[in-house]
Parts: sequence; structure tokens; C-alpha cells
Amino acid sequence: MSRPPISIVAGVIRDDRGRLLTVRKQGTTAFMLPGGKRDPGEDDATALARELAEELGCVLVDSRPLGVFTAPAANEPDTQVEGAIYHATISGQVSAQAEIAELLWIDPALPPAVRLAPLLETQVLPRLF
Repeated sequence: MSRPPISIVAGVIRDDRGRLLTVRKQGTTAFMLPGGKRDPGEDDATALARELAEELGCVLVDSRPLGVFTAPAANEPDTQVEGAIYHATISGQVSAQAEIAELLWIDPALPPAVRLAPLLETQVLPRLF
């Protein structure tokens, strides 16, 4: 029996070389977009700003919707994740904070030699070209 989908908001953050910022949470192996679950009553922009501040120590300056996508959850068996994904412009230096164990900038055009979350790999990356 499948669980209800996990609803998240996440940001596509690119550097001046076009690389995409991914994060790996503590105790996990898959790299994913920074973001997370909304707190009760939060809209997407508020949740994304809060998550980026908590996880990366940066400030969300602007966001534009990329879309809402569904894929198998990276860390919860028999569960789907539904992600509202935004192109995000940030200010400040990023660093791994809170539950983030590692940051990795990847070239979206080249498959990295790391495990990517299915939402990122099958739904987001193909839409970045």
C-alpha cells in the first residue's frame, strides 16, 4: 500500500557557470534540490525562503515557477514526492547547514557520478535545457 505523496517546494539555483546546486541530507545518499516541506499556512515563496535560509544560510531574492512534478521519493519507500519547483535567485554565500551534510554543484548537461533524487533526475533536469 502506498503512502500519500509528500508535498515539497524546492529551488533551482544556478551559478554563473550554469551549474546547478544540489544538496545531500544527513543520513541519505541522494543529492536533490534544496528545499523542503511547507509549514502550516505557508505559501510556496515563504516556504522556499525559509528552507533556503535554514539549509544554506542564503536569502531568496526572487523565484519563478518551473512547474509541479511528481516522482518516487528518494528516501521514503513506496512514497511519491510532489514538488513545486522554482527557479530561485539568491544572495549570500551558501553553506551546508541544519540537516544538510553536503553541497554539490553539478553540470545539468552531464550525468554526475552520484545518486540523484528521482524528482531531480527524471523531472527537473530534462526541463533545464
